[in-house]
Amino acid sequence: MIDFLQAHPDGLILAMDQMSLYFQATLKRVWFPIGQTPIVRISPNRDPVHYYGALDRRTGQELALSLPALSGECTLHFLRHVLTCLPNRPILLWLDRAPWHTAKEVKQFIATQPCLNLLFFPPACPDWNPQEHVWKQARQDVSHNHTFPEFPTLCRAFSAFLDSTLFCFDWFRQYIPSVLCHSVFA
Repeated sequence: MIDFLQAHPDGLILAMDQMSLYFQATLKRVWFPIGQTPIVRISPNRDPVHYYGALDRRTGQELALSLPALSGECTLHFLRHVLTCLPNRPILLWLDRAPWHTAKEVKQFIATQPCLNLLFFPPACPDWNPQEHVWKQARQDVSHNHTFPEFPTLCRAFSAFLDSTLFCFDWFRQYIPSVLCHSVFA
């Protein structure tokens, strides 16, 4: 990472991940007046909307897109979207080892993109990926205990939250030695 920043001081460091949003409300603790029973809508619809997201580690800006599946084809579509939104910028992209990230068509595309450098998180370390924390905060603020009457309304609110919120997390300092933290994140 330090080599990337030295070679590209104007480069972007993005963390990428995907998640699935369902209309079914996930229940968390809720306060309600004594004697009144909370009403929780239950939907038989289990069709998800999948979100791909990339978090700019330096600015906290989120770049998100809803897509129909978690697949190599959709990953490719999202990577093209990222490169379109952030043209002519060197990008260090951190991502996990999901099968759709290592699909043949994705590897072929990345090989043709000199501005795109990949760095994989270690296996089974979701807490290391800042994008996972974006999903957690978005779910907490929008979809947990929600009362949206229709799924498209929930999706719009979820997307609006992602587009309008800066996600500034400092947990990298927990995982990178302090000597490197100052030079990388100063």
